[in-house]
Amino acid sequence: MTARTAAGRHRAARRPVTPLTDLVQNSQLGRRTAVAAAAGGILVSTFGAAAAQAAPGETVKTDLSKLGNLDLGALTNEAHQVVDAAPVVTVARDAKIAAEAGVVSVTPASENEEYQAQLAAEAAAEEEAAAAAAAEAAAAETTATATTTTATTAAPASANGSEIISIASRYVGTPYVSGGSSPSGFDCSGFTSYVYAQVGISLPRSSSAQAAGGTIVSASAAVAGDLVYAPGHIGIYAGGNTMIDAPKPGDTVQFRTIWMSNPTFIRY
Repeated sequence: MTARTAAGRHRAARRPVTPLTDLVQNSQLGRRTAVAAAAGGILVSTFGAAAAQAAPGETVKTDLSKLGNLDLGALTNEAHQVVDAAPVVTVARDAKIAAEAGVVSVTPASENEEYQAQLAAEAAAEEEAAAAAAAEAAAAETTATATTTTATTAAPASANGSEIISIASRYVGTPYVSGGSSPSGFDCSGFTSYVYAQVGISLPRSSSAQAAGGTIVSASAAVAGDLVYAPGHIGIYAGGNTMIDAPKPGDTVQFRTIWMSNPTFIRY
């Protein structure tokens, strides 16, 4: 009898099966794997296969309790590769999110010093512009008056021989004073009545009364020493186209051209 020794059969060597075996296989099939690092171990969760098989609107939960506590030394090379390739986000325990909130502060116009200063500056500029315009207008008026009225301090040649003009010329430069009738100050009719009184002629006090009390003569017949009148004003004719009078407040007694457009000549 031939004795036969039967060779024992041995099961082919296989890779050890661990809780990460399915994870490795899933990763080789291109399914997504997420790995989160946690203190004290590795927590592994697979999404790909379950999510692919879930019906629309169905919530799929993965039971992580089967993984237990994992030993990093038991991981296969493939599992190590998956873990190494998985995205890891590290957030500090004391991390805080800060957001800035815009603060809008409203100040009433009455309390806004800068705005009030701007208003005051604008008002001052307007006042200055108005004053400049008034000064320019006054200067233009003065220029226009000077163009039509030439003042002189000496009696014109046409007044030679007139005693009244000779007396009147003594008071050139006397200031105009409303109601004045003396060398300290004259108004128009106060000046004429004072001068005429020096030659013995008494005139009424007002300009209209003086015009009404004498004899009207034509411009061609008028001579130096006659009165020259326009409503509201009266002076003494100095011959030619000139007169001597107390013009207005701020002015003085002077010889100047006759400014009335249609004067009346009065003789006493």
